[in-house]
Amino acid sequence: MANEDIKMLLQAIKDFAQWTKTIDEHGRYPQTIYHTQALNDFLSFAIINDVAWKDMFTLDTLKDFQKYSSFKNAPPALMALSGYLFSYGKIDQHIINPRPQVELPDIYEQYLMYYEQSINVSQNHLRQTIRILASFHEYLKRHQIELPALKIEHLDAFIAGFKVAAITRRMYSYLLRGFLRYLYYECRILKRDLAQLLVRPPLFAQVKPPKYLRLKEVKILFAGLKLSTHTESRTYAMVYLAYTLGLRPAEISRISLDDISFSKGELTLPKRKGGNPITLPLPEQTIKAIALYLTKGRPKSPHRHIFLTSVLPYRPVSAATVIYHISKAMKQTGLCSSSYWLRHTYAQNLLHIGRSIYEIKEMMGHQNIQSTSRYLHIHTELMRKVLFDEEL
Repeated sequence: MANEDIKMLLQAIKDFAQWTKTIDEHGRYPQTIYHTQALNDFLSFAIINDVAWKDMFTLDTLKDFQKYSSFKNAPPALMALSGYLFSYGKIDQHIINPRPQVELPDIYEQYLMYYEQSINVSQNHLRQTIRILASFHEYLKRHQIELPALKIEHLDAFIAGFKVAAITRRMYSYLLRGFLRYLYYECRILKRDLAQLLVRPPLFAQVKPPKYLRLKEVKILFAGLKLSTHTESRTYAMVYLAYTLGLRPAEISRISLDDISFSKGELTLPKRKGGNPITLPLPEQTIKAIALYLTKGRPKSPHRHIFLTSVLPYRPVSAATVIYHISKAMKQTGLCSSSYWLRHTYAQNLLHIGRSIYEIKEMMGHQNIQSTSRYLHIHTELMRKVLFDEEL
């Protein structure tokens, strides 16, 4: 390790520590002291192991440092430093969380590549898929079942083996059906499409009508939103997108700078659920909320996603982050509600202004009309008119 490399690393750690202190003054909390301690440990590690600058910010170095360091926050500290250096163009590539290293046969790996590229799933969703496929592979291996010999009885037995809630088992079935369709339509390994035979456990709670906010509650929510920190300005923009456009949390998390046309006042969703792209008009207040976050709250980053995490290393937020912060904002205003209530409120507003159920289906991004018809249950007047041709 050259003296120049040592100097570069030492200066990088000093700059990073000073930078995070500046950020703390604006309302973010990246645990500067603990990161600095771990990074000083990394400096010792790099000197002892003669790690060159070009090799410092790689996954292999991260794994070796994790074994060396006694600090529990060693990996996030090094990842935070790499994210900082990458944001300022001092390194070509920063360390990102790798997907779980699971040994799976080639057919599974091929599906994961196909799934990740064609569906554009989040990393959390991909990790869930890997876990369920790894369990499925172990099940088949344990019972000596080859994929071409797979039967619906095997699938039912595999799903039934999970002692989890019905909604979790439903998710497992959904993830497995994607793999089954791939085996049938893309690979022709299965003789029939078993995905359509894998019956999901019923969710009886779905017969309940969607919950939404009344006008008085909407006013309370927006009156209670704060803008004193960067995280709050981000939540502010998220709430407006959910309320004025009815976007799902996953859709909000995926919005990029390239999807918005401020001059036209439009938002394009190129990869919506079901694969149907759509361009939606952006209300003026929503544009202002987004612009406020972009100019005052969004950290500098090479990522094109609009919404980024508030601590280093800056990366696109997940759908879970969107859900958490919107729900938190609603609870802080005294509303016992969740982020999806805003989406349901959007649908309810469309019904009130006279949009047809088919128009609402397109604007909500539903794959089938049955999903949209649920909203008729909360609009009694329209329900009687559509179903019974009656006026109240």
